[in-house]
Amino acid sequence: MKDIAQELGLSVVTVSKVLRDHPDISEETRQRVLHRVKELDYQPNILARSLVTGRSFLVGLVVPGLLHPFFAEIAKALSTVIRAKGYSLIVSSSEEDPELERQGIRQLLARRLDALVIASSGTSIELFQGMDRQSQPYVLIDREFPDLKANFVGIDDLAAGRIATEHLLDIGCHCVAHIGGRENSTSIRRVEGYRQALHNRGVPFSEEYVVRGMHVDTESIQQGTEAMRLLLECNPRPDGVFCHSDALAMGAMNTILDAGLKIPEDIAIIGCGNLHYNDCLRVGLSSIDQHSEQIGQCAAEIILGLIETKVVPAVRTVILEPALIVRASTKRT
Repeated sequence: MKDIAQELGLSVVTVSKVLRDHPDISEETRQRVLHRVKELDYQPNILARSLVTGRSFLVGLVVPGLLHPFFAEIAKALSTVIRAKGYSLIVSSSEEDPELERQGIRQLLARRLDALVIASSGTSIELFQGMDRQSQPYVLIDREFPDLKANFVGIDDLAAGRIATEHLLDIGCHCVAHIGGRENSTSIRRVEGYRQALHNRGVPFSEEYVVRGMHVDTESIQQGTEAMRLLLECNPRPDGVFCHSDALAMGAMNTILDAGLKIPEDIAIIGCGNLHYNDCLRVGLSSIDQHSEQIGQCAAEIILGLIETKVVPAVRTVILEPALIVRASTKRT
């Protein structure tokens, strides 16, 4: 910066402000500095910058699986927002293993990250309570803990389960089954929404028609395949299935079609996520939109507020309303 400043007849402070995109620099000066920076292929010393500012300009994202499209879309939206403010994103996967999650969070914190965004696979709040005591900024997404007062962004999962099940009942399904996810807040609430919808319509609930997940999200398609095989053995056979995720629904659809049955005539099916798989599916999948992009954007805004304000803001909970997206898998004539 000293060399650039001397060459252009500017102060080091002015060059620094240009590199930090400070607003009180004229456009002419900004372009002169940026042009010379590009010529020199100048890269700011992030370590030196961190020592001065007390920030690493890094944000960590901890998710259950890197291959899950839902979390991939969140990561993309989160990265886009924070990158515009000069921050970079580091992503870590827990593989739905609470111990791997603890290790990943500790390793990220050891690198002095400015903040974390976490979709937790664990059941304990001890680690998060420790971060609270150390004033470590973090935001939970998708999955929350009832006993933990923390910043959270997600959808109304109870409403998601209710809307999906009501849709199947509305199109004439009489026996609606549910393929669930792993035991966490999202799964519990979607099952409750499923049960509420049945109760509200006077349809009996039976555990026989609920198959709960046991595998990590990267195995969801296979899990959906296996779960649907079990449901096809039920008597009577379900004529509608609400799946916890689109990936589970994809596996279930394959089983239905491979059995020589028609979707939605014999069995209607709906997923959750609206993750744009339809170009590669034999039947377009109806789904509940979880607003993954908006979750990433909201989480980023909360994180930036936590990092860049001197007064710690009040804890925020952002609950987005799920939306029904109807496609061929539930369009009965």
